[in-house]
Amino acid sequence: MTTKYAIIVPDGAADEPLEQFDEQTALEAAEIPNMDRISALGRQGLVQTVPADMEPGSDVAQMSLLGYDPLRYYSGRAPIEAVARDIKLSLEDWVFRCNLVTIADGKMADHSAGHISTAEAANLIKELSDQLGSEQIIFHAGVSYRHLLVFKGFGFDVQTYPPHDYIGKAIEKLLPRGKGADLLIDLMARSQQLFTNHDINKVRRDLGENQVSSIWLWGQGKKAQMERFQKRFGIRGAAITAVDLVRGLAKLIGFDLIDVPGATGFIDTNYQGKASAAIEGLDKYDIVFVHIEAPDEASHSGNAEMKKKAIEQVDKYIVGPVLEAMQKYDSWRILVMPDHPTPVRTGAHSGESVPFAMAGDSISGILHTTFGETNAAKSGFRIEKGFELMEYFLKSQGYRI
Repeated sequence: MTTKYAIIVPDGAADEPLEQFDEQTALEAAEIPNMDRISALGRQGLVQTVPADMEPGSDVAQMSLLGYDPLRYYSGRAPIEAVARDIKLSLEDWVFRCNLVTIADGKMADHSAGHISTAEAANLIKELSDQLGSEQIIFHAGVSYRHLLVFKGFGFDVQTYPPHDYIGKAIEKLLPRGKGADLLIDLMARSQQLFTNHDINKVRRDLGENQVSSIWLWGQGKKAQMERFQKRFGIRGAAITAVDLVRGLAKLIGFDLIDVPGATGFIDTNYQGKASAAIEGLDKYDIVFVHIEAPDEASHSGNAEMKKKAIEQVDKYIVGPVLEAMQKYDSWRILVMPDHPTPVRTGAHSGESVPFAMAGDSISGILHTTFGETNAAKSGFRIEKGFELMEYFLKSQGYRI
């Protein structure tokens, strides 16, 4: 009998207790009857997706979540996104994430330049390419504020800083440092000169929107390589996401990508479309992986109410329909979990363990209650190495806690 599997990831949904939610987290305060049902039918617990000596990026956490040990496979964030965009890299090339950011009063004000539109961003990246690019320095336009910069023939040994984790912090202390840092800092400074009086910024200024102050280079690495999921686990998969990072990981492990019109990687994403695509995908694939960026973006914005709403949207429009659709299969399992916490208080990722809930064939527990960080901790079920959760989810038989 073939088992169907679904994994739904509300990115960054885990959090700390918040005073405005009577000391509940956003996940605990949200109306999430479908996640609660999964928890009550099956079990919940905690999983450590970020190894202790690694930065709590989505790249590391998502890799763990997909069943791969970051300590073995991780090569940097930008190389993963390069795979998503079919950017061919030699073994000697370096690739950096290239954000469009807003800097104000010497501080990182906005990691996304007001979630700049893809059309505006494409114009700016083209100008950067024309003015600063060469055969050795190659800009690649992406979606909204997320872009890439490839260096050919350069060597780097630098420390860089993800801008979304340092909102409100002085950029002087966040500039790249190490071998090759001078080149990166020079390119960032020259981009600031280029953007200062750019027509796009003039319009954004008139509209009261955040302007694009600079590029921000980070997340560097060399060509990424990973073992295929089907070889590891014996089943075929597909992924649904609006984010290049997850698209790149999916392609690296051999998942097909299912595109959803209107999927934005923000609070206004097409939740219903993602659910419909997942339900259709289950007929063709053994496992479908659905990623929703909205809770994470709300956290980076410091907006607890937006985060709560995003989690509720995920539950109502994705978890509920997918859970219902799975009932038609003779054998099925579903897993819901964030990849990492993104506390609203800090607006930055953190490396603490995250709650998960799973239900389906041969999955049962003793703590049949609502889903959230507190109850997950009470369950007594904890997985210390995040990459081991996937094998447990796929292969455990009749285990009870």
